[in-house]
Amino acid sequence: MDTTQRTDQQRSADRRRRELLEAADRVVLRDGPQASMNAIAAEAGITKPILYRHFGDKGGLYAALATRHTDALLDSLRAALDAPADRRERVEATLDTYLAAIEARPQVYRFLMHPAEGGGPGDQGFDVGKHSAPLLRRMGEELAQVIEERLDLGPGGQQLARVWGHGIVGMMHAAGDWWLGERPCSRAELVRSLADLLWGRLAAVGDRVGGPGF
Repeated sequence: MDTTQRTDQQRSADRRRRELLEAADRVVLRDGPQASMNAIAAEAGITKPILYRHFGDKGGLYAALATRHTDALLDSLRAALDAPADRRERVEATLDTYLAAIEARPQVYRFLMHPAEGGGPGDQGFDVGKHSAPLLRRMGEELAQVIEERLDLGPGGQQLARVWGHGIVGMMHAAGDWWLGERPCSRAELVRSLADLLWGRLAAVGDRVGGPGF
């Protein structure tokens, strides 16, 4: 098989994978954690064994969807952090970006963060910690890198940046999860309250010399 043929086959496989993920997205938007492999296969117009051939099992499909949505969310968070505004405004914009994302697609959020609630006939349920915790850890590491690059945290700055990164992500996740379930206040009120909680230390630290600024 020559290189051109292999490349064409890879492009075809990548395109088919994207189509299957888009079909899975449609089912997740409709069914949330109850999305089943049978329903996703039906939406894609294929049999379940073909779906297994592409993703292995529901865990493999979950991981692919998680990567897809986490990549999109991280891109939005980076855009909020890079916006031409003062630091307090960027902090609020970043918090709001996360909350707006889970508010806009609550079924997707529940599928990713509460997968053990779901599972159709014949589907094995998820271990929430096993499948969703890595998403939060990835977000924490990404935010830690941003903090380290932009803020002058002094000696031990790398470790402190990781503490802050994972702490902020944990706060956003826990507060957002509670808020999405109970809606005790408006999104704007929650953003202001969380920003107030973070602001004291973030306001005091200076920008890293030569960095892009925070």
